[in-house]
Amino acid sequence: MRSSLLTAAATLSILTLAACGSNDAADDARETPRPTARADTNGADAMASRDPGSEPDSGMAQANNIPDPEARPVMQAQVVLERLGFGPGVIDGKRGMSLSNAIAGFQESRDLPVTGEFDEATQQALAQWDNIPATRVVTIPQDWGNVAFAEVPESAAQQAQMKRLGYENMAEKLAERFHTTPEVLAELNPGGRPAGSPTNADSPSPSGSPYRPGQQLRVPNVGADRIVASEIDNKDWLETLRSLGVGTDQPEVTRILVDESEGWLKAYDSDGRLVAMYTVTTGSRNDPLPVGDWKVTGVAYNPPFAYDPDLFWDVPDSAEDLQLPPGPNGPVGVVWIDLTKEHYGIHGTPAPETIGRAQSHGCVRLTNWEAARLAQMVSPETQVVFRK
Repeated sequence: MRSSLLTAAATLSILTLAACGSNDAADDARETPRPTARADTNGADAMASRDPGSEPDSGMAQANNIPDPEARPVMQAQVVLERLGFGPGVIDGKRGMSLSNAIAGFQESRDLPVTGEFDEATQQALAQWDNIPATRVVTIPQDWGNVAFAEVPESAAQQAQMKRLGYENMAEKLAERFHTTPEVLAELNPGGRPAGSPTNADSPSPSGSPYRPGQQLRVPNVGADRIVASEIDNKDWLETLRSLGVGTDQPEVTRILVDESEGWLKAYDSDGRLVAMYTVTTGSRNDPLPVGDWKVTGVAYNPPFAYDPDLFWDVPDSAEDLQLPPGPNGPVGVVWIDLTKEHYGIHGTPAPETIGRAQSHGCVRLTNWEAARLAQMVSPETQVVFRK
């Protein structure tokens, strides 16, 4: 596992992202915090997973013990696969390309026939995690009432005037925390109450949002969210990991393979074992993925974004150069993994539901939570291969 990383041999100065734009992330990327002793307690937020048999249930967990009236087998498989490092994209209980990729990754890692289907051998291999439910009920922390939400304008010029490109509302923040969408949260909480709970409806919050601090909520049972806070010196990054439900216990990877035609990213450890696989968006007709062998040079956490119109084929060169603030709704999301291929990197996105469905400006794009997870796996020794 890695704490916050990294730096290139010299420094990661102003990252100029061809096609993706440019990213002024020097200060974040130069930080190389020293790992400290592992803590005994979980530094994740109060909504962290509590798996059966992992530890005694807290009083809050007992209070939130509302059985789900539906089995949700597809969502349960998505939850388990993601915990194991094989990301199915947005957790929505639906079959699709991202889930097929996750199944194929799991199969490859277990030396099973790679079919991308829930065949009998795969079901048997996954059966040991049948005790992990598809959903859980959480209580929205009271301190979420202090979070400032603001609409993100479409205009880059207007975005540049903001201090942060944060979440627009609590529904969006909750959806990203549990790797899903506001629509799925609404389905899991009909009438604003967790599915399976008594039908005494809550009153809406003053803001008109369906969610508020102190409210119980049924969410996808995402895990792998245990955080050793003492290993993260960058406190802004620590808060980002908490807000994304991403833990610090991640494998070290020495090789990343990205396949443009298949639309996936695979990460291998030093023994050549597949330890993570994610569906990605890679390039477009105007900005194709740069095929070749590259290496990681650094990681920028919560990076700002230098918007250079010269680097975008679909933006007039006469447009103004701008400096966009950081935030999960920024053009590269919460993290930028820089590569030796000038102007290119692996990064997050403000629109997780588009991964694998929309084109990028040449870089490799993942959901914010998957990008944050991958950022903790890489080092300057990590090789990156792009292929058609």
